[in-house]
Amino acid sequence: MILRPTRRGVLLGGLAAAFAGGSGLSGALADVPVESFEAALAQARGQTVYFNAWGGDQRINDYIAWAGGELAARFGITLKHVKLSDTAEAVNRVLAGKIAGQNDGGGIDLIWINGENFAAMKAKGLLHGPILHLLPNMHFVDPKRKPTVLVDFTIPTDGYESPWGMAQLVFFHDSARLPEPPRTLADLLDWARRNPGRFTYPAPPDFIGSTVLKQFLLMSSESRAPFDWPIEVARFDTVTAPLWDYLAELAPNLWRRGRNYPANSAALRQLLADAEVDISMAFNPGDASSAIAQGLLPRSVRSFVLDGGSIGNTHFVAVPFNANAKAGAIVAANFLLSPEAQARKQNPEIWGDPTVLEVDLLDPPERALFDALPLGVATLSPQELGPVLPEPHPSWMTALEQRWVQLFGS
Repeated sequence: MILRPTRRGVLLGGLAAAFAGGSGLSGALADVPVESFEAALAQARGQTVYFNAWGGDQRINDYIAWAGGELAARFGITLKHVKLSDTAEAVNRVLAGKIAGQNDGGGIDLIWINGENFAAMKAKGLLHGPILHLLPNMHFVDPKRKPTVLVDFTIPTDGYESPWGMAQLVFFHDSARLPEPPRTLADLLDWARRNPGRFTYPAPPDFIGSTVLKQFLLMSSESRAPFDWPIEVARFDTVTAPLWDYLAELAPNLWRRGRNYPANSAALRQLLADAEVDISMAFNPGDASSAIAQGLLPRSVRSFVLDGGSIGNTHFVAVPFNANAKAGAIVAANFLLSPEAQARKQNPEIWGDPTVLEVDLLDPPERALFDALPLGVATLSPQELGPVLPEPHPSWMTALEQRWVQLFGS
């Protein structure tokens, strides 16, 4: 079952009370012309939904193509994947429409988003909704167990985003060459000195590279308290000094002596596959198993996390304020939350992206979809993954990226 219109229960009622009356936002952001999911279904048939989403991984592209086929067959919706190299491209297009007074008929109907891009869209009134209380499949999401489904990099979503998947930073090592990987910053630096050229990370502002910066920042700081709030410019240099000192010591021991960095996680994964480095990383606990299943990495690759926990968050989809196919976008968002779509997404042989659903809330046939999934030879259990470190406020990511480019960019 996918739609569940009769099983919304207490959770959806609470979401409606929290979001339907707005969240203090004004103008187009508070206008919700689609008053029910049933109304969205009726309006969506025949619509074309332009889904702006990162297009840098063929596995994800193939999954979105599958979702498009299902939406066409079930709901008469045409899903067009607009492949992005940087989500900010789409945010800027929506902002340009806002400045030009284009309040409807926009060319972006659904956007894959989180972090600083969501913060910018919310602050500038670029989102349609709230929509979350309209989605029947939110019945299977429990914010008490996964608080980040309602909070995006410390910013409350207020119902303007629909959760799509969970993410947690994990590292990979080729156990054939590196049986025991380093698990602390001190051990990583010591290992890199003894094995120069065997470690690197993607160049920020690639989101994996930027996440590594945040991971190292939290691990090198005495307190995370400053990072739960917008940056204080006057304190930035003092608070981040341990990070830059550490990276300066690490840089000469990196691949190509830190003079060049991989462009993204796919390029770094290829370096690991080619035995040019011994460690890689991704923001998906199932990424290594998925890559092994598709022949992109050797079967000797295994996942690990650093001691003390790793950065984690939820990624979302959202509807721009001037979307042309709002009803179709809402139906698409609900389908992406369905047990069938979420189970397929979590399969490491397809994508390996962890579900936002609570499997124990599903009926037995739907739960069986998850029970039947292969764990994957390199996938850590929830216990092995350890604690999730919440994301810092979005302002930190931008500031860290800019300073890294100043200090280490080519």
